[in-house]
Amino acid sequence: QLKLVESGGGLVQPGGSLRLSCAASGFTSDYYAIGWFRQAPGKEREGVSCISTRGGHTNYADSVKGRFTISRDNTNNTVYLQMNSLRPEDTAIYYCAADLFSAFRLCLTILAGDFDSWGQGTQVTVSS
Repeated sequence: QLKLVESGGGLVQPGGSLRLSCAASGFTSDYYAIGWFRQAPGKEREGVSCISTRGGHTNYADSVKGRFTISRDNTNNTVYLQMNSLRPEDTAIYYCAADLFSAFRLCLTILAGDFDSWGQGTQVTVSS
């Protein structure tokens, strides 16, 4: 059974850090592009970051560049999102997703429609 499970969310003060994990099961995540998305109340889901098939290329939304880092741990079949210098506007439910349809995706764009398998999400709240 193909499954993605996010974890690592929580409440953090502005300027703090969190590391989100996206654990894949039922498939080898390194074979597919993995994206991180977020959705705040009343807003559309937006692409945050993406790591390409085989992990050779990464991409970030302008709003998180220089603060967030996406990475893979192929031993654990897990993709991470390290989030530093968090801001209140980063508050959202964060989702990871896999593009299981494409043989190769370079992550030149981070669009929800390009991903077909989604996790359940993890809440990130940045507040003092």
